Amino acid sequence: MITDPISDMLTRIRNALMVRHREVKIPYSKMKLEIARILLEEGYITNFQIIGEGVKKEINIILKYTEDNKPVIYGLKRISKPGRRVYVGVKEIPKVKGGLGIAILSTPKGILTDREARKENVGGELLLEVW
Repeated sequence: MITDPISDMLTRIRNALMVRHREVKIPYSKMKLEIARILLEEGYITNFQIIGEGVKKEINIILKYTEDNKPVIYGLKRISKPGRRVYVGVKEIPKVKGGLGIAILSTPKGILTDREARKENVGGELLLEVW
């Protein structure tokens, strides 16, 4: 049993990038789907799709590489963990790598990037950082 499904998702992506896989399959959940949607909108992955039905549903993430076969995602870091939740107000939302990366937050208005959360003027749980 996995105690932190989001960390599992990030580890699967990290491992797939290290061995230059084209795609990675992740067990389905609504939060993971929203994280994949944000990664797609921000240009960190090529695409994703839901495969399977019922309890066997999976998210198939197609990873993105540069022309010289380097991963577009340099780093993924889980901030808020089940043992230590990290909440931030709108004024404390960090800029990842000086604005070159993104932070993903769980807010009352849904899963948002740091930019969207500042624009919507909401804080929330700081889930992860991507650069």
